[in-house]
Amino acid sequence: MNITDKLGRVVKDLRISVTDRCNFRCNYCMPIEKFPGNFKFMPRKEILSFEEIELVAKAFAELGVTKIRLTGGEPLLRKDLSRLIEKLSKIEGIGDLALTTNGDLLGNQAQRLKDSGLHRITVSLDALDKDIFFKMNGNFSSPKKIIQGIETAIEAGLLTKINMVVRKNINGCQVLPIAHLGCKLGVETRFIEFMDVGSKNSWDLKDVFSKKDILQKLSADFSFIPIGNRGKSDVAKVYQSTNKKLTIGIISSISEPFCSNCTRARLTAEGKLFTCLFGRDGIDLKSHIRGGSSRSDLKKLFQKVWSDRNDQYSMQRKQLAQQTQKAEMHYLGG
Repeated sequence: MNITDKLGRVVKDLRISVTDRCNFRCNYCMPIEKFPGNFKFMPRKEILSFEEIELVAKAFAELGVTKIRLTGGEPLLRKDLSRLIEKLSKIEGIGDLALTTNGDLLGNQAQRLKDSGLHRITVSLDALDKDIFFKMNGNFSSPKKIIQGIETAIEAGLLTKINMVVRKNINGCQVLPIAHLGCKLGVETRFIEFMDVGSKNSWDLKDVFSKKDILQKLSADFSFIPIGNRGKSDVAKVYQSTNKKLTIGIISSISEPFCSNCTRARLTAEGKLFTCLFGRDGIDLKSHIRGGSSRSDLKKLFQKVWSDRNDQYSMQRKQLAQQTQKAEMHYLGG
């Protein structure tokens, strides 16, 4: 079964945030001046259990979802996460199970994640220079430790990618070093324009290092051939170096919005369903689940929510930016 929204977009991907907690303070997500060390995260009782997440995932799978990605916060902070992965990996119809992480805890968990049924992992790494890393992510880890985590994931047999959020005048100079690292490790490297997710990351258009800027920076050492999108729902424009040693993706939500291809639903750790990364309000699924709703009941609710969907924030940014109080990224899941 497939369901479409008002713009003809079919739901295919489910992003599940398993926690709002994070051990980093990235300036584009949880800037430390807005989220200090004593910031109060959600209490455990408010977070969906693994069994509740599994129920939602099964309902979505029966509606045509084939891909699940686990996010946070930092998902590897969730205790016994491999148990959830094992549950999700057994759901009929789910052919792709992935996870996004800051990589700090990956070294000790990569093999367990793979053995539990995880297919792919994406590791955020915004700089190789230690001082720039601290400016982007806070003084909580190091590039060396993140790289070690990436190497461990590769050794474990996980299909691995690197994500880099690029901010003008902060880490634009790290685009080439990160690309060379991706080339050395043989992993696809994705560059992401700084996005106005939430309302606490001091986003300004002048701070956006655009797709054009990224390609220009890379051109100093690489020549690329565009190979398009891997699928209609893939948000990245993909390129391969002419020597075929590096594949990159550029996620250009600001300079080239891709709302028309968005097939993603998002479930927060406390059980709210969002149909847009830039959304303000979510549908409270937790109250339905804990109120005794069956999988069939949830499917009917999802069908209604998705059928009513008409989100296209990135294409209407100028009109909506000032009037929309958006959910924060650490809560929503990137």
